[in-house]
Amino acid sequence: MSIRIQSLPPTLKANPQLDRWVDFSIDGVVTLHPGKVEIGQGIVSAIAQIAAEELDVNYMRLRTIAVDTTCSPNEGSTSGSRSVQEGGEAMRQACAEIRALFLQAAASQLDVSHHDLQINDGRFETLNGVLGLTYWQLTPYVDMHQHANGRAAPKAATTFKTVGLSLPRLDLLAKVTGGAFIHDMELPGMLHARVVRPPSFKAWLLRVNETPIRAMPGVCAVVKRGSFLAVIATREEQAIAAMQALAKVCEWEEYASLPGPAEVHNYLYAQPAEHELLCDVSSPLEDNECCELQATFTRPYLAHASIGPSCALAWSHDKQLEVWSHSQSIYALRDEIAKLLERSPESVVVRHAEGAGCYGHNGADDVAFDAALLALAVPGQPVRVQWMREDEFAWEPLGPAMAVKLSGKLSPDGRVAQWRQEIWGNRHIGRAGRFPGPGLLAAWHFEPGIEPPLPADMPLVMGGGSQRNAVPYYDFPVKHVVNHAIQTMPVRVSALRALGAYINVFAIETFMDEMVIAAGVDPIEFRLRHLQDERAIAVIEAVARMANWKHQEVGDGTHGRGFAFARYKNIGNYAAVIAEVSIGQSVRVTRVYAAIDCGCIINPDGVKNQIQGGIVQATSWALKEQVRHDTTRITSRTWEDYPILTFSEVPKMEIEFLNHPQEESLGVGEGVTGPIAPAIGNAIFNAMGIRMRDLPMTAERIMSAMND
Repeated sequence: MSIRIQSLPPTLKANPQLDRWVDFSIDGVVTLHPGKVEIGQGIVSAIAQIAAEELDVNYMRLRTIAVDTTCSPNEGSTSGSRSVQEGGEAMRQACAEIRALFLQAAASQLDVSHHDLQINDGRFETLNGVLGLTYWQLTPYVDMHQHANGRAAPKAATTFKTVGLSLPRLDLLAKVTGGAFIHDMELPGMLHARVVRPPSFKAWLLRVNETPIRAMPGVCAVVKRGSFLAVIATREEQAIAAMQALAKVCEWEEYASLPGPAEVHNYLYAQPAEHELLCDVSSPLEDNECCELQATFTRPYLAHASIGPSCALAWSHDKQLEVWSHSQSIYALRDEIAKLLERSPESVVVRHAEGAGCYGHNGADDVAFDAALLALAVPGQPVRVQWMREDEFAWEPLGPAMAVKLSGKLSPDGRVAQWRQEIWGNRHIGRAGRFPGPGLLAAWHFEPGIEPPLPADMPLVMGGGSQRNAVPYYDFPVKHVVNHAIQTMPVRVSALRALGAYINVFAIETFMDEMVIAAGVDPIEFRLRHLQDERAIAVIEAVARMANWKHQEVGDGTHGRGFAFARYKNIGNYAAVIAEVSIGQSVRVTRVYAAIDCGCIINPDGVKNQIQGGIVQATSWALKEQVRHDTTRITSRTWEDYPILTFSEVPKMEIEFLNHPQEESLGVGEGVTGPIAPAIGNAIFNAMGIRMRDLPMTAERIMSAMND
């Protein structure tokens, strides 16, 4: 009988050696080496749950090792809601192959057919329950130092016993007891450091008097390389005092290189750009009687606003440089540090340690390079570097400002006849390791003339970046979408959760609602007219039922409800939401209903946590968040200047899953972030008849719209 060869998941194909994924060397414990990192999303627990299912072991036997460049598979970055799709599927197939190898070994040792064996919590038994041998006892008879070959098939969904259960997360104990986070790590003889940053993006150091700083209590070193300035001290408070004193004796040259706060989007339109045709669908249409609409939508620069500042540790010893980082891209960080320091990658070890999560590209990689540089200045002694809050807001990569212009035509029968869309803004991915030029902050300050590389995007078929969700998921006879990726970068930008999907879905779903008003139909009915995907239709119908949606319901002036839908990246999970708002001195989102289809659900409680977090973050973006600046500097450098949603403002949430165990898992974390803002904006219109097209939707903007 022929054996069907499984196609290996991409990250397993790239890292095929089985013993890089699973280890049975500790009796009774299964040690996993996932290549994806834990950043608060519960991913290592979900991957462990997948492994427990495939190996037939109790979930509580599993231990996961944080990504370490000396032993972990290289699965690239942890981003894009791809961890279960990539890392989970790779672990599933690896464990399926390991299980098959151990079955054959057990059958040989017990002198039975492998068809006559079952596995009960890691023990291979005969079907009549006779005790056999465990994974750990069979280890000497199994060669795991071999490549996955696709000859073993993972379990069918109908046999799942562990996948689909809300099992406890493996990482919570360390978080609760304070043992998880890089900020709390201590190494013997560890020193503390702080960096003096330039006051603005284009500033350059002219002169500084370091002499009095070197004499301050506890100061071990002052490091200067071009405009990179830092102090190293015995204690953290000494490093902070020295950093503050050093900042006062610096003289900088600055440039007014930023557009005025009110001119950002006009600035985007005027910049040189790469023009990318994303969609051009056209069919013959007689549109003489069509109603024509047009609108422009904008979003500001956004901060990641991690609750804790970025932090890293580094230690130079025995011809090796060890770095601990909360980066989402450990191997790329290792390679970039090695390249910039002109070392071999093998001489640089980077290990993941949890920090303040951000779901994007914050300062974690940059502070790791800071620590590496400073560790080289004091060989043999570990150095801990933590950014100040002002550093985080002023120097982390921001989510790019963007603008979307839409025009469309509505046919007399209430259908979209034509859709035209243009997008302006930077591309969204500036992570180190993607560019020939230096990708880490400190390197740009080594000498004048080093330009930060412009960010890139993934191809649209992989989800894109600035173009993410730019092509409407709806069926329109004429659909023309163009992305204008600007080729200047007035402030540092890179990936922020959901990337361009946040503004693109906001624009699409708000404009759909404007067409709803022109057509005089129900918002949900109007969307369903333009959809054929049964799974999309199902989530929309589910949220309408959950919220008891009334046909063409109208708000009362201070309360309203709005609807929005998206399929993340047009290839990922489906999310339909209804937001309820109450409007007084400000907009308050009182309740959010969400129906989600993310394929096969590994851990329902974990998925719910991710949806809740996405709703809260997107609500905060929609109502409050914007980076403020003048023509020279970022000016929002404190929580007072950059407010986020508070606990008392979190809406009530009702969430329903449409589980499809037989389908692939589609990821979940970012999918709901797109529909939230337009649902809120549509709810404001439902309540007050005021259309909000610029983010965030603050009380000031509502008052301005009322007076227009």
